[in-house]
Amino acid sequence: MKIKISADLLDGLVLALLERKDYYGYALTQDMQAVIEISESTMYPILRRLQKNNYLTTYDQPFQGRNRRYYRIAPAGTQHLEQIRKMWVNYKVSLDNILLGEAKGKHYG
Repeated sequence: MKIKISADLLDGLVLALLERKDYYGYALTQDMQAVIEISESTMYPILRRLQKNNYLTTYDQPFQGRNRRYYRIAPAGTQHLEQIRKMWVNYKVSLDNILLGEAKGKHYG
């Protein structure tokens, strides 16, 4: 069984990897696939959307006679990533409270 990942969480995962280093698309997809199931046909629309929203910048670098397009996190992307991280912490705590029974509130028993 797979748990579906929201667009916000996918954006956060991509931005978190790009916070560490610049990536070209194929390498980014490979590193994402080490953690979640994602195809290149899913990854490139995410990258285009993040770039359109000014969260990423791109540059080309020659490699074996061809250009590779690299993606770099932009300052707005860093800010957006911090918002996603805050949302993730709140979301994770809420899910853990229910799934793992970590809360003993009025409605949890």
